[in-house]
Amino acid sequence: MAGRQRPRRRRAGGRVLLAALLLLGLCCRAAPERIRYAIPEELGRGSLVGPLARDLGLSPAELPARKLRLSAEKQYFGVSGESGQLYVSERLDREEMCGEAASCSVSFEALLHNPLNVFHVQVDIHDVNDNDPAFSKAALGLEIPELTLPGARFPLETARDPDVGSNALLTYQLTSSPSFSLALKESSGGKKQPELVLERALDREEQSSFQLVLTAVDGGDPARSGTVQILVNVTDANDNAPIFREAETELRMSETTTPGWRFPLAEADDPDVGRNSLQSYELSGDEHFSLAVQAGPGGDQRPELVLAKALDREEAAFHELVLRASDGGEPARTGTARIRVAVLDANDNAPVFSAAEYTVRVAEDVPVGSTLLTLTATDADAGTNGHVKYSFKKITEKASQIFQLHSESGAVTLMQSLDFEEANSYYLEVQARDGGDLFDTTIISITVSDVNDNAPQISVLSALSEISEDAPSGTVVALLHVQDRDSGANGEVRCSLAAGVPFRLEKSLENYYRVVTTRELDREEVPQYNVTVRAADGGSPSLRSSAVLALRVLDVNDNAPVFAEARYSARLAENNAAGALVLRVRAADADWGQNARVRYRLREGRVRGSPLSSYVSVQAETGALYALRSFDYEEVREVGLWVVAEDGGAPALSSNVSVRLEIVDENDNAPQQAQPNTDWRFSQTQRPGTSGSQNGEEGGAWPNNQFDTEMLQAMILASANEAADANSTLGGGTGTMGLSARYGPQFTLQHVPDYRQNVYIPGSTATLTNAAGKRDAKATNPSGGNKKKSGKKEKK
Repeated sequence: MAGRQRPRRRRAGGRVLLAALLLLGLCCRAAPERIRYAIPEELGRGSLVGPLARDLGLSPAELPARKLRLSAEKQYFGVSGESGQLYVSERLDREEMCGEAASCSVSFEALLHNPLNVFHVQVDIHDVNDNDPAFSKAALGLEIPELTLPGARFPLETARDPDVGSNALLTYQLTSSPSFSLALKESSGGKKQPELVLERALDREEQSSFQLVLTAVDGGDPARSGTVQILVNVTDANDNAPIFREAETELRMSETTTPGWRFPLAEADDPDVGRNSLQSYELSGDEHFSLAVQAGPGGDQRPELVLAKALDREEAAFHELVLRASDGGEPARTGTARIRVAVLDANDNAPVFSAAEYTVRVAEDVPVGSTLLTLTATDADAGTNGHVKYSFKKITEKASQIFQLHSESGAVTLMQSLDFEEANSYYLEVQARDGGDLFDTTIISITVSDVNDNAPQISVLSALSEISEDAPSGTVVALLHVQDRDSGANGEVRCSLAAGVPFRLEKSLENYYRVVTTRELDREEVPQYNVTVRAADGGSPSLRSSAVLALRVLDVNDNAPVFAEARYSARLAENNAAGALVLRVRAADADWGQNARVRYRLREGRVRGSPLSSYVSVQAETGALYALRSFDYEEVREVGLWVVAEDGGAPALSSNVSVRLEIVDENDNAPQQAQPNTDWRFSQTQRPGTSGSQNGEEGGAWPNNQFDTEMLQAMILASANEAADANSTLGGGTGTMGLSARYGPQFTLQHVPDYRQNVYIPGSTATLTNAAGKRDAKATNPSGGNKKKSGKKEKK
């Protein structure tokens, strides 16, 4: 709904009586108030403007009787007889209705009958942004002289926008250009005048025109715009003088040239146009030449030099001329070119070298590409006849690969490196020939001097790759040949070996050396040598080289196996399983290969009369010692043996180590009562006496009285009882029975081959013999006690 603007009602004292109504011709009363509405332009037909009936204070029920209508049947608006709504009846274009006026409105009267009332209605038409800014032309042309100073301004056409207010024309924009910018000049009426500003100097010859786009933008939302193309043409100024491409030109003419001959000259160029462009040529010089100008197909002028008088080289070899070009500007600008005419002579002079022979001395290390010398041959003639070219007349194939002669300059340059050792001098014959058939020859003598450019060369004529470590001192390891291709001090060579090796150099012949050992080698200390032979020449700086002799030391079986321990011992509980591991012995051999391969074996021995190998064995590869049978502490308490470690050398080297095997007792025997035995007798009639009990007067067999007999029985009985005790400390070594340590001073027991127990008395050679002989160790105790385990096997 369009907005309604209704001013405050005035509290009038009565109604105003209208004299007459123009449309109705009747007298009536009119309300003093004005009904105002505001709508935007371009509303469609039937669009609601406002509730006119309601704003007049009428209810829907009153409308039929009051007959609401508009005066003069306004063409833009209508009112509904049923609802009393004011609506748009025709298109509203504010620009057609009000032009460029700042405000636009339509006023009319609303009539009511019964009673008759007249009300003033005003509808304000607000602008909408429905028009683009527009220029009068699609393109504008502008001419600017190229000498215009930067900062100059050029007014541009303004755009027109029928919209008003914020929708009216707001600003202008110009496409980006380094030569121009846009300025806006605001007039007293608030309008903005666009102006084109020159930012930098113009040059028509560089750019003769510019195409810009000026855009006018209004303030609507969204904004609308219009554009115009601006074509700026830069007008020419005479700011360029005619220019010749070459300031100096040389022409060559034979002295036999016929007068009247024409020679085209270079044209001048003037980038200006019209009258400011090139207009004419002039020639100044001497009487031998004149100028002719020919017109080209495009109207351009082409100057030609005309020979007016015959030339004589002997009179003048050169002629200096000046060609001037002028344009038609005001003032005129000119450009000049110097023309040098060289008169060519006939070929009546041969080339001549500056020397009959050239001598050059160069070092052999002169870089490739260096110029060794430059030959000079002159020819009095000119032009082709005086143009000398150089070439080799006589040169070896090898020298032709090393030296190069420049045909034009006569420079002799190096194409390959010189080598004094290959050739120390060269002789070259050179020819200089002019453009005709005349020539001259000369000799070049080149001497090459030596530089230290060759390092000594070490050649190994023969060399050992392997040497036995027991090779005697002075053994020849290698034969070398050393040489240096340089000469003098540069070719003198000094040889040496690296320090700290058991070798030395011996000079056998000139430049021949032998490498010999200074002592016997030890492979176990150093298994391989890389002997570096160094050679240095006498140059300054000295050049060096080296060669490496790889020598492997072969092993000799000079080291016996060494056990890890000085002796070995182990404890083994009796009743062990057969094949039980007892211990391991280890031995290492410092030699190598087969000489260092260690094998183990037992040194032969006996235990209780049986071979040691029936009790224990040693694994040959690992040194593991195994028990081959179950040990019985009561039979064997300790086994001592020797293990031999032997290497694989030829002859083999070996070492041995002692092994002590201690059998640990276990409680595997019950106690057994020993039976008194009175059948012990000495085997000789000498009676030994016990301490404090000897009777020196009695003789014969002993014991021979009751006291000695009882003492001997008690002693043997006590020893038998202790034998069954696991904690007893019986004396003696091997055997199945022993005496307690407390009887040691008087008696000892020893096993003899007849399997009897003999008692020895210290200090006596008498032997007490058990007369009972062999007893069955498995006999039952008469008293009914437990059986006693003998601990030894009964031999039958």
